[in-house]
Amino acid sequence: MGRKGMGYLALRSDDPETSELIDSDIKELKIAAKRLISDATKLGGLGFGTAFLKWVASLAAIYLLILDRTNWRTNMLTSLLIPYIFFSLPSVLFDLLRGEVGRWIAFVAVVLRLFFPRHFPDWLEMPGSLILLLVVAPNLFAHTLKDSWVGVSICLLIGCYLLQEHIRASGGFRNSFTQSHGISNTLGIILLLVYPVWALVLHFI
Repeated sequence: MGRKGMGYLALRSDDPETSELIDSDIKELKIAAKRLISDATKLGGLGFGTAFLKWVASLAAIYLLILDRTNWRTNMLTSLLIPYIFFSLPSVLFDLLRGEVGRWIAFVAVVLRLFFPRHFPDWLEMPGSLILLLVVAPNLFAHTLKDSWVGVSICLLIGCYLLQEHIRASGGFRNSFTQSHGISNTLGIILLLVYPVWALVLHFI
């Protein structure tokens, strides 16, 4: 009986149709594994791209804020850069400034503004407002909205508004690149749009 069973198994394993089915299953498993690895790699790359663009957008907003406080004074609502930085700031810096470090900076800024106003220059008002916003913002804004498509949409709206106002103030899109500091200002505002557009595309695909 044992020999007959072993012979039956041998015949079944030698069956060409069975071998083809086994080979086909193995090939499908290989294809599925390759697709899984490929998708994971793509997702990792996309995630890295989003994080990189978030850093670029935050640095561009800080650059424009500094520029506005020094030699690029316009009639635009550049104060909108504060909520843009709030919603686009990378989590490493956001958590650092929202913690004890940010509280000390906010405390010193408030003390200087209240008791030593002569030692509190005008160009520090916007950065001080940013630190205060980071420290006192409720969790609804600091976590729920910031990490969702709502915060990204707010960044996109701010970027579109600033670009439109900058082009209008320059007298046209072409003039925005030819005026003094025009190229750096225009490119800085365009960089504000790259991150939210990229993040929204990834969110809805």
